[in-house]
Amino acid sequence: MADAQAKFLSGSLLRHVTVMSLTSTVGLMAVFLVDFIDMIFISMLGKAELAAAVGYAGAILFFTTSFSIGMAIAVGALVARALGEGNENLARARSTHGLVFGVLVAALVAAIVWWQTPLFVTWIGAEGETADLAIGYLRIIVPSLPFLAVGMMGGGILRARGDARSAMMATIYGGGVNAVLDPILIFGLGLDLTGAALASVAARVVIGLTAVLPILRKHGGLPSPDVAGLARDVGPMVTIAVPAILTQLATPVGQAIVVRAMAGYGLEAVAGMAIVGRLMPVSFAVVFALSGAVGPIIGQNFGARDHQRVLRGFNAALLFAAVVVVGISAVLFVLRGPIADLFDATGLTRDLVFLFCGPLALLFFFNAVLFVANAAFNNLGHPFYSTWMNWGRNTVAMVPLVWLGATLFGAPGVLIGQALAGVVFGVVAWLLALRTIARGGVAAERDSFGRDARQLSLLNLRK
Repeated sequence: MADAQAKFLSGSLLRHVTVMSLTSTVGLMAVFLVDFIDMIFISMLGKAELAAAVGYAGAILFFTTSFSIGMAIAVGALVARALGEGNENLARARSTHGLVFGVLVAALVAAIVWWQTPLFVTWIGAEGETADLAIGYLRIIVPSLPFLAVGMMGGGILRARGDARSAMMATIYGGGVNAVLDPILIFGLGLDLTGAALASVAARVVIGLTAVLPILRKHGGLPSPDVAGLARDVGPMVTIAVPAILTQLATPVGQAIVVRAMAGYGLEAVAGMAIVGRLMPVSFAVVFALSGAVGPIIGQNFGARDHQRVLRGFNAALLFAAVVVVGISAVLFVLRGPIADLFDATGLTRDLVFLFCGPLALLFFFNAVLFVANAAFNNLGHPFYSTWMNWGRNTVAMVPLVWLGATLFGAPGVLIGQALAGVVFGVVAWLLALRTIARGGVAAERDSFGRDARQLSLLNLRK
């Protein structure tokens, strides 16, 4: 069974990257598109406060989601490596223990964020009625975080096994539930933001359930957790998950910096930023999927000690990203008018939508580089490299560039500064990833994958 599961050790790497990315994209698109439609529905209600509240809440939801993404990265990397080594039993055990640990972490995070929601909303600049709306919206959605964690980790396990289709279908089912419930709850029952929040909760529950079922039915199931196995697997899990979570947390911090800067230009600016925030993942869903798609490819080949194939997989992912970004940017530029009209965007809000659909979309390639590099770092035993790159982008580069952009160009300059921060650290991550792969992905000291790192390093030096 292990040989059958380790499907990325042979065959065309560009094909593997393309198939994994496109299947993952369909699932992600189901989620992103529902968020996009949510924003259209909310814009149709004709209240700038509602759109702004979603923008503020989105930054905090990204913070909570970061923990689930980090755990999914960790369990996916460990399962992929076990499969590459030919150890199916270890892969199944790590799946169980990862899910148990992930649910506990998600429940703790959800409890803390729910308790301190008003404080977080205040920190990112929301005030008055907008703040009250954001708090109500968040307090409905946040308790469902454990279901989202199960869905994301289940998807990571399925992709590690090369079963991108099942991972895709879980998010499609969730997106479908959300899409059906949204108009019923928002318009039919007149619940506005509350309806959108309830639909999101239902979608998260469905995603969690449908991500686990294929593991039980198609991939040998999940063995019962045991104390000894959990103690064995939590260590490697934490070693990857902590830096992966820290890596993901950098994004909401950077987003909070942008939101805070935009808040100084009024509700039109915040609404424009919220629209761009929903438009970006829909437009570049393929790029967002790329990190999760290329991770198992790199992880399996690293587990098989084929470092040349790791490098070729990394390059294939970047080539794929370049083609996708150029093509999508061209479409956005041509359709920028109809896109702005879709949201009834006028004034400053329209200007920000046009800016994203113009030159800034092309610069998203450097975000793609950062995504692919982070996947390489996480699967090559250097997860803290991802942490440094993301925090560098979202603090060291983001703060001065957003400030400079705002000083020179006002609200549009905030988006420009955010994009340039991605360029700077996209290039840095690219160079560091190439250096890491060239060194065989293993440092001279003991790496995060365990006690055999020094022996692997010596083996690479002999080669």
